[in-house]
Amino acid sequence: MIPLAVFQRLFDYNWWARDRQLEACAALTTEQFLRPLGSSFSSVRDTLAHLVGVEWLYLERWHGRSPRALPTPQGYPTVATLRQRWAEVEQQLRHCLARTTDAELAETLTFTTMRGEPRTTTRWETLYHLLNHQSYHRGQVTTLLRQLGAAPAAVDFYVFLDARR
Repeated sequence: MIPLAVFQRLFDYNWWARDRQLEACAALTTEQFLRPLGSSFSSVRDTLAHLVGVEWLYLERWHGRSPRALPTPQGYPTVATLRQRWAEVEQQLRHCLARTTDAELAETLTFTTMRGEPRTTTRWETLYHLLNHQSYHRGQVTTLLRQLGAAPAAVDFYVFLDARR
């Protein structure tokens, strides 16, 4: 099992990388932000909306709830609206992590997936999955930014470490 302190550090990195990526996305025009590009999600906006939605989803699951859908991307017409919502979700998740112990990470969670399937997993596995998920789709946003001719942010873990030293 991965210790809580490691997860806290990785979430710090996750949110640092997110902030850098949102800064890069803020330079896009509205048309670029919403332009369908044929990735897993239609646009930069839709991909970012998925990312914030999934962080919210796993927070809900930690609290024993099983949402059946993510918020729609249309609720985020700008990078600023995404940034505001993400700050709220981050604050809630930080609070949750601050109250969690290493022993609690081994506890099981049971929830219903959005497909209606029951799932039982440990708390630490949900955190690991969430971090991996965010990294995967952050890479997609980088590709979408390049397709739009925009400069993506450097979000490697070593860049994060260097920025913290």
